[in-house]
Amino acid sequence: MIRFEEAYALVLSRVVTIQKPERVLLLESLHRVLAEDIVSDINMPPFRKSAVDGFACRMSDLRMPLKIVETIAAGSLPTMQVEPGTCAKIMTGAPIPLGADCVLPVEDTRLADDLYVEFTGMEAKKNICELGEDIRIGDVSINKGIIIGPQHIAIMAALGYHQPLVATQPRVGILPTGDELVEPNIKPLGGQIRNSNGYQLVAQTKAAGALPSYYGIVSDSKDATYEVLAKAIAENEVVALTGGVSMGDYDYVPEIMEKLGVTIHFSSVAVQPGKPTTFGTLDNKLVFGLPGNPVSAFIQFELLVKPAIRKLMGCKQLNPTAIRLPLAEDYRRNRAERMALVPVKIIAGSAALPVEFHGSAHIFALGNADGIIAVPIGTTKIDKGEIVDVRPL
Repeated sequence: MIRFEEAYALVLSRVVTIQKPERVLLLESLHRVLAEDIVSDINMPPFRKSAVDGFACRMSDLRMPLKIVETIAAGSLPTMQVEPGTCAKIMTGAPIPLGADCVLPVEDTRLADDLYVEFTGMEAKKNICELGEDIRIGDVSINKGIIIGPQHIAIMAALGYHQPLVATQPRVGILPTGDELVEPNIKPLGGQIRNSNGYQLVAQTKAAGALPSYYGIVSDSKDATYEVLAKAIAENEVVALTGGVSMGDYDYVPEIMEKLGVTIHFSSVAVQPGKPTTFGTLDNKLVFGLPGNPVSAFIQFELLVKPAIRKLMGCKQLNPTAIRLPLAEDYRRNRAERMALVPVKIIAGSAALPVEFHGSAHIFALGNADGIIAVPIGTTKIDKGEIVDVRPL
């Protein structure tokens, strides 16, 4: 049994980033990993423009009525220069006419008649966006390795990146194992349970930005497990099994992994839940044997598999940024030889409350959780008010 930190480092040390990026349409790049720097081909703003609706004039003329010589709409160009005692009515985003060094907001002015305007404000501000003040030609606006969000889509659209280069999405084979499993459309009988792990892992894979391949329920048979696992390893960059990795009579996934040539790097991690997590590699393929209990499988996917998927895609941020919050109530445990991973709910954004949690099979606890906290080995208590790091889910 190894510590989680060692397991995490081992997994990442075996990840080889996929070097086959592809170009996709701009809107198809959302939530993909950017594989190129976004470099500006223009200055933004491309000209001096008005930041408000108002009147472009000279700051030195504010004490006199100003004659309106033209109206400049957004998208049109000025036709006249602002001379002493004159101004131009201007819309937000329109180019500033020559001679003007400020724009008076409409709300700080009064029309003397149809031709003149007077400044009524207390203090005039420039209200001009200067050429290139946001970004200049050749500047990098977005660095590669980020996960593309709506804000990045807007920037790429503004800079003409209609087909950005993005990382190839890894294929992840999902193999839930166990004769007790039935699919969600079947009502369980006797000792059966519905297969939640398979669908949970497919969803987690999609959320991680990868492409899931669901192989269906694998029976507790060495031959069946060997056949499906061999196929999944051949067809995917990552394979995630659940079940069959503990100490039961039918838990022979590690044995079959080795028979297929998979090098097992660890088969037990000092965490709770998730102790029997197994990890191996075959060439550059990553094979994870996750526990059969759904909370264990969920958490170990988030902590070990998801960062590996992101590294495969060249993502710079492998894990979500932790939120530092005080604990909302005392936390106690009797044994501390493993790191505890505790689901918590964030209360009004100001405190972390451990949710009611009955153990690694209690999947319903995750429905009320916003994140998890890690309680280190050797720690049996955390007092109310102590600061903890919450990993968002």
